[in-house]
Amino acid sequence: FRDYNALYEAFVNQLNYIVDLKIKVNNYIERMYARYAPAPFLSVVIADCIAKGKDYYNGGPRYNTNYIQCCGIGTVTDSLSAIKKHIFENKTVTMDDLLAAIHRNFEEHEALRLRLWNKTPFYGNDDKDADAIMQRVYADLFEAIDGKPNTKGTTYHLNMLSTTCHVYFGKMLGASANGRLAGEPVSDGTSPSHGADRNGPTAVIKSLAKMDQVKSGGTLLNQRFLPGMLKDEAGIEKLCHLIRTYFNLNGHHIQFNIVDSGTLRQAQQKPDAYRDLLVRVAGYSDYFVDLDADHQEEIISRTQHDSI
Repeated sequence: FRDYNALYEAFVNQLNYIVDLKIKVNNYIERMYARYAPAPFLSVVIADCIAKGKDYYNGGPRYNTNYIQCCGIGTVTDSLSAIKKHIFENKTVTMDDLLAAIHRNFEEHEALRLRLWNKTPFYGNDDKDADAIMQRVYADLFEAIDGKPNTKGTTYHLNMLSTTCHVYFGKMLGASANGRLAGEPVSDGTSPSHGADRNGPTAVIKSLAKMDQVKSGGTLLNQRFLPGMLKDEAGIEKLCHLIRTYFNLNGHHIQFNIVDSGTLRQAQQKPDAYRDLLVRVAGYSDYFVDLDADHQEEIISRTQHDSI
């Protein structure tokens, strides 16, 4: 690639290709459901299915909007930022060296991985350069999805609610240019990459405020705090201010875990003693000891904030 913009144009071409493929396959599956797996009981309790004489899967409901759930915008943003910074601006890393390191999962390339991880502007720190990349990626993702026709006479829209797919997608994905190792989760919802948010929770929400969340059918921001931060009324009041500020900045959805890593590690070792330990996963709550090891580790890997 002659420059970063040429690389980014290639990224957008791939983005459009995979979104179109996703929609094509999804439409095929939806027609299969409509034809071979109708849901008569569900249909009679959903508004307008009886009036239209159409099944739930065949356009019967009053609202037939399809959303494509997306995650990993932190991972994508940080990877593009690393390429832009080190290859095209500083010229301290070659594309061949980066590709070789990624293909080897950074084995024997730890110095390069640490440079990418520690010397790159990352999304989630109120950094104008990194956040500008996020805005560009988000705008192109929206453009690729929004308004594409579904099988029910309406259209597809974007949302940024990962549920738990960010863990599975990460297991299927090789190493990435931000220093993330193969198999590790990609960033969830609209959250920064794990461990990339280093300037505190207020910097995180200021970065997310630069995303036009109104265009999405939903967003998700996970944050984790140490219990000591909420030991008194002053700490609780600060958390209230953080939430109100995020919503005043047009944020959509923020959720918290108030637990330290030591407690989570103890729960892994002695699950019977921590049966009542609830955690927020990604848009829902679950008992920590009932989660599989991959999801437990994902929660533990989230940045621990000790102050606001």
